[in-house]
Amino acid sequence: QVQLVESGGGLVQAGGSLRLSCAASGTIFSINPMGWYRQAPGKQRELVASTGDTTDYADSLKGRFAISRDNAKHTVYLQMNSLQPEDTAVYYCHAVVRRWIGAAPRTYWGQGTQVTVSS
Repeated sequence: QVQLVESGGGLVQAGGSLRLSCAASGTIFSINPMGWYRQAPGKQRELVASTGDTTDYADSLKGRFAISRDNAKHTVYLQMNSLQPEDTAVYYCHAVVRRWIGAAPRTYWGQGTQVTVSS
């Protein structure tokens, strides 16, 4: 089994910053890609940023958010700067994992971490 554990969410004022972390544990051969989605109340879950063979960002977040990764620790980070109230959402870690050589890739999700930006 693979688990994704997120941390770093919380309450911040507009203009502030937060850094999210997500660590994957379990039997893991490779993770590609790994990243973050978010879901605001009443809205669909949307891609924030993902990194693997390529690094992708939601167009509206480029320049404010930065994704990075520590492959040795199976950990992905999301640095969020200049946060705005519209960034308020539950942020979910996402990983596509091969548990051993030749295994089919499987998608895993974290439990989510709340980010609230006050105006």
